[in-house]
Amino acid sequence: MILVTGGAGYVGSHLVMALLEAGKDVIVFDSLELGHIEIIDILKKYGNLKFVQGNLKNLDDIRGVFLVNKIEAVVHFAAYSQVAESVQNPQKYYYNNVYGTLNLLNAMLEFGVNKIVFSSTAATYGEPVYTPIDENHPQNPINPYGNSKLMVERIMDDYDKAYGLKSVRLRYFNVAGADSKSRIGEWHNPETHLIPNVLKATPDKKFKMFGTDYGTKDGTCVRDYINVEDLAVAHIKALEYLQNGGDTNYINLGTNEGNSVKEVFAACEEVKGVSIPLEICSRRAGDPATLVADNKKAKEVLNWIPQKDLTDCIETAYQWEKVLKRSSK
Repeated sequence: MILVTGGAGYVGSHLVMALLEAGKDVIVFDSLELGHIEIIDILKKYGNLKFVQGNLKNLDDIRGVFLVNKIEAVVHFAAYSQVAESVQNPQKYYYNNVYGTLNLLNAMLEFGVNKIVFSSTAATYGEPVYTPIDENHPQNPINPYGNSKLMVERIMDDYDKAYGLKSVRLRYFNVAGADSKSRIGEWHNPETHLIPNVLKATPDKKFKMFGTDYGTKDGTCVRDYINVEDLAVAHIKALEYLQNGGDTNYINLGTNEGNSVKEVFAACEEVKGVSIPLEICSRRAGDPATLVADNKKAKEVLNWIPQKDLTDCIETAYQWEKVLKRSSK
């Protein structure tokens, strides 16, 4: 069985769907603080899925999963991920993201499970020294969220050297889109990601575009948008890499291309077929002008090549927004 922590959340649920459709047996461990039981109910329709509600900050919760199940590998998503909140409340982030992960790793050691795929982030790089960003780029996070993820990466290195626990750390850039069949998708409250916030804009709540004076092609920030279904495929390939004897590794997940905020906004208007209410605002502190992945290593090590583009991301996100709107009525 594959254990997926945080499997009721955004990226985790898409991996669970992909695993189930590949015929794998899956256990989801989630506190449901940020995840949704409705997503678990949907996922159960597609294969052998067991759900355990618990919190990684409680060692007994996660030990209980290993006690009664034969776990062959772990994929670890469960974490807080809001940058601004991490600055305001770093204690929350270090306690959950670092201490919670230590409990997971220690339970793995206790029960002889030595393979884990970790949901890391491009935030471990901090302000880019150069772009596209490859895996050799310096890791100098500029917020507690990025620090917490980098700490876990360092811990995993030490656990490999001391205990032989093998990990693949997948450093995401900007995840976007939803399940192509509109079964699951992005469901955050509050929503902080660009594409859903553009799609949700109304005359009463205009989309706020922060900064149009960056040194980029059109003055707005450029980001690398990676489709969530492509991301799920990368996680499966990372699992296979470990199961085939692969060593501990760290790999960027992105498209090697960047889209500006203005380009994303225009693409959302095209998909919706309407003008979207817009408010131009000044820059936000801490927003780098350009963040784009060099994804050569993912191609070489995992044989992973993104299949979907920005339009795919927006179209599936828009269809999922319609599903959410209907279900909220």
